[in-house]
Amino acid sequence: MKLNIRRSYTLVEDKNELAGHRVETPVRKIAVVTVLENPYVSRYVEDLSPLIGASVSLGEAMAKMAIDALGPYKAQGYGKGGLVGLLGEAEHASALLTAVYANPIRDAIGGGKAWISSMVKSGSPGSLIDIPMNHIDDVYVRSHYDGMTLSLQDTPMPDEIAIIFCMATGARLNARVGGLSHQDVASA
Repeated sequence: MKLNIRRSYTLVEDKNELAGHRVETPVRKIAVVTVLENPYVSRYVEDLSPLIGASVSLGEAMAKMAIDALGPYKAQGYGKGGLVGLLGEAEHASALLTAVYANPIRDAIGGGKAWISSMVKSGSPGSLIDIPMNHIDDVYVRSHYDGMTLSLQDTPMPDEIAIIFCMATGARLNARVGGLSHQDVASA
């Protein structure tokens, strides 16, 4: 199956200060979004394996988008998600977000042993979605439990699927609840 990509977005946020505490190096959070025509709009399809197979090239393209958005920084946290227009099913986004899709992104960032938290839902254009994030190599690094909230104007249209991948270059600003650190995991 060849996916019909309609548009894409890249969002970049650099956080330098929170609660009066300034950090030396900003924490960059990025979200890359690819909006696709839903090939299964308004009908039930039992076998979603064509979507799963097609997601490999989607993962490769979105990996490049994410690396470009990270710039000089390296990813420490990640998360994924999907918004499906109201004529589709959330399961359509889930089929596009399996490990088959994520492995090219893991390869591009040179890591990613931890599962990637995700969120999928159906919604109308401009719907909010919260993409949960965790550390790329160990889900028990509490300082990296974070997320991004997105709302994209005109997305998803009823016959679309928006696939989202988010990354962060560090822990939450001012994270201080203990547990494993990025350094603990990186040196292991």
